[in-house]
Amino acid sequence: MQTVTLNVQGMSCGHCVKAVENSVGELAGVKEVKVHLEDKKVDVTFEEATVTLDQIKETIDDQGYDVVE
Repeated sequence: MQTVTLNVQGMSCGHCVKAVENSVGELAGVKEVKVHLEDKKVDVTFEEATVTLDQIKETIDDQGYDVVE
């Protein structure tokens, strides 16, 4: 199990939080997703054997938000 904190730009409201938490949370292998709107960060706990960090980043990107390295 791995936990990462991603910097995500473009989130500004409760709808943004729900969009990211719901879409990432639906990925197989993702155990927990927590958006910190004011900090523009997303904590994700996931099973590395089931889902990759790149898949998680791509899912966030697909929702219209930018993951910043």
